[in-house]
Amino acid sequence: METLMEDVEYSWKEVSLPSLIEPELDRETGERRRGRDIIIAVDHGPNSKHAFDWAVTHLCRLADTLHLVHAVSSFSNQIVYETTQGLMEKLALEAFEVAMVKTKARIVEGDAGKAICKEAERLKPAAVVMGTRGRSFIQSVLQGSVSEYCFHNCKTAPVIIVPGKEAGEESVL
Repeated sequence: METLMEDVEYSWKEVSLPSLIEPELDRETGERRRGRDIIIAVDHGPNSKHAFDWAVTHLCRLADTLHLVHAVSSFSNQIVYETTQGLMEKLALEAFEVAMVKTKARIVEGDAGKAICKEAERLKPAAVVMGTRGRSFIQSVLQGSVSEYCFHNCKTAPVIIVPGKEAGEESVL
């Protein structure tokens, strides 16, 4: 796998999400309140789902747009791509049902941390939300950590790292 260089373009694919019929709502629009872009880095793990649930419950407002981002090592694996597309469709539906927010999804190819930071640079979101496995400092230094990388290298938006469920509810509120 070739690593994603900071100044090199990267490969990505938009995910076609099902169009949801939005009910007639008195949305706050125009100059009074503009919706925010929020990136949520997702994968197939429970900590990622926990971070998604936290963001939809505590961070999202009616006019916001969620941008789901998932990094894969290669687009050539069709099974991984289709599984990821299914996950993003499910999360988009859940986000609409819970917070009535619009969702866009993108699968990026390459190193997860660098790709998430590139997406943040492209979108200039209000926040980047991601989960963590709860490794110790020593483990994250030795093994590497996507959330640690994004925390230090994502310059265009604040990074919100949501601890895993095992950390307890008091740590995320």
